[in-house]
Amino acid sequence: MTRMGHSSTRAAMIYQHSTDERQREVARKLDDLARGALKNRSGT
Repeated sequence: MTRMGHSSTRAAMIYQHSTDERQREVARKLDDLARGALKNRSGT
């Protein structure tokens, strides 16, 4: 588990059992944050 970067077996199991929908939700939120940062950076 340490090789995967998790601090404990419990943390690894939580991430291993996350749902596809939750993964998509996290990806959408990260995309929104990245787009906002790029928009602010370009001044538009």
